[in-house]
Amino acid sequence: MEDIKTFEQYAIFQTGGKQYQAIPGKTLGVEKLEGNDGDKIEFTEVLFRKTGEDKFEIGQPYVKGAKLVASIVKQTKGEKVIVFRHKRRHKQRTKKGHRQPITVIRIESI
Repeated sequence: MEDIKTFEQYAIFQTGGKQYQAIPGKTLGVEKLEGNDGDKIEFTEVLFRKTGEDKFEIGQPYVKGAKLVASIVKQTKGEKVIVFRHKRRHKQRTKKGHRQPITVIRIESI
């Protein structure tokens, strides 16, 4: 049986219509945010926060007074997604590619 890794401190926050787990020092890619490399960003839409061994805060919908600080590592694009459509027996084909812009952030504090 493997040991399940638990974290002393983490939070679940929302940005760009998606939810992410924030652990201090963790780097993650989110939907594009305005800013340059090295800028600090604050997220106030915190849904859940664990601050200690048995200390949990659950928001309804957001935790009041909770603030998550992160810094922008870089602005980049995600992996390429291929959209291929065709109609059989009609010689009709369309192939398009798309790369979603993303912002890579590093969580500083919860």
